[in-house]
Amino acid sequence: MLTVNYLTAGEGKAGINYTLGSLGAVPSSGDETNYERVKNLLVSENSFALLRGTVKHLAFSSRFKDVIKTFAVPAGETPPGFRIETSLEAEGLLTVDLARDISYDKNGVKRPTGVIFSADSANPYEVEPIAPLLGNLTCNPGIVYDLFINNPKANVGGKYKTRDEVMVELGRILGPGCDISVELNNPFEKDFDKILAECEVFKKILTEYRLVVKVPHTGPVNAANVHALLEGDKRFPIRYDQGATADALWGHNLALKLRENGYRINYTLMFEPYQTNLALQAKPTFINSFIRHRQKQSLGIKQLLDIYDITGDAKYLGDLRNLFLANDYLPQGDDNHDLLDVLKRGRDIVQYRNIETPQGDDGLDGIRHNLRTLRQCNLKDTRLIICSMEGDYNYPDIDRLMADPEYADIIDRVIITAEPAYLARFTSTNQVVSYQRRFMNAAAGQK
Repeated sequence: MLTVNYLTAGEGKAGINYTLGSLGAVPSSGDETNYERVKNLLVSENSFALLRGTVKHLAFSSRFKDVIKTFAVPAGETPPGFRIETSLEAEGLLTVDLARDISYDKNGVKRPTGVIFSADSANPYEVEPIAPLLGNLTCNPGIVYDLFINNPKANVGGKYKTRDEVMVELGRILGPGCDISVELNNPFEKDFDKILAECEVFKKILTEYRLVVKVPHTGPVNAANVHALLEGDKRFPIRYDQGATADALWGHNLALKLRENGYRINYTLMFEPYQTNLALQAKPTFINSFIRHRQKQSLGIKQLLDIYDITGDAKYLGDLRNLFLANDYLPQGDDNHDLLDVLKRGRDIVQYRNIETPQGDDGLDGIRHNLRTLRQCNLKDTRLIICSMEGDYNYPDIDRLMADPEYADIIDRVIITAEPAYLARFTSTNQVVSYQRRFMNAAAGQK
């Protein structure tokens, strides 16, 4: 296809686009309609020179055909959420495939930015307005049940009764271009066949192309002691880092087993940078950086340490111990934990989290670490989900970080997720209202 941009007399520039169709390859019998979907796909000048005269026939993979059928893709199009790939085979055969990749919109065109947006919600009513802008959606049992199904204000008229009904509707709203991460109801289930059966239900509803299974870090929690989180004061009797090795790695092994059974994994409950490299051994599609509660706790710890340093009053170390007890740094029954150890732990946390340095004073040290780690790892399709944010500064600080030249080469592996209403806050400024007032009054003929 030849395009000419005419300027003034005597000026102009010819730009030649090479397409898959310009190779002159003949589609295999029965593939004519699929050929129409890709014939205008651009190829580089070098690829055109290499393939011209070599490619004789064009065929389409079984996956290509299954994707088109599964999502009832309109004629002449390929669906969003898939990267178009080609493979040169023997006797001049070029095979076209569709690989799952949420960086792409329909017809093999990349999304507007490397950064992809996601929503933390299972509420179809709040997902629908933002759905065309999303490449991912995340749901955990709290989001599905507490925030939606069992919340009369959200689940209007009690229309949705089960998680599966909600997933069907979310899949319809979001379409083929959006991954949907669904967390297991019971990650501590010892019968792996039961977990596979649960995943099969997800896959039937969402298709294998959109489904991502959320698997959490489990720490010291296991099938025998999880009841402690559900009964009485719901405090846990074991410190977060003192569980059995098998329990601490339960989530890792579960994620790896599901991966080996063909499921893509969203490995969740990642708060500290030191969790990352071991998590990557489970070959997840997504890892996470949780921000909100970690940053708030860090600032609370620093404030109490600062006051203690000024006053020398051990009361503030007692307050710090209470903070540790309330947030599971210390286990149930450790109410008399030595205050000198509390002081040491507090100082260690502040130092590790870089609260007093530019690397972490915005609470984003974990994101910086994880982006650098992803750059170095061998899992080229694994992405980082930045999640759990609130307030006036979390998103603007993240947005500023995404523009940092240090991360330009890794930016297309970032997903930003939050509640739809939180993301919506940052589409506007005060000037939007001011200018709309001016414009609408002018349009109405008023002064």
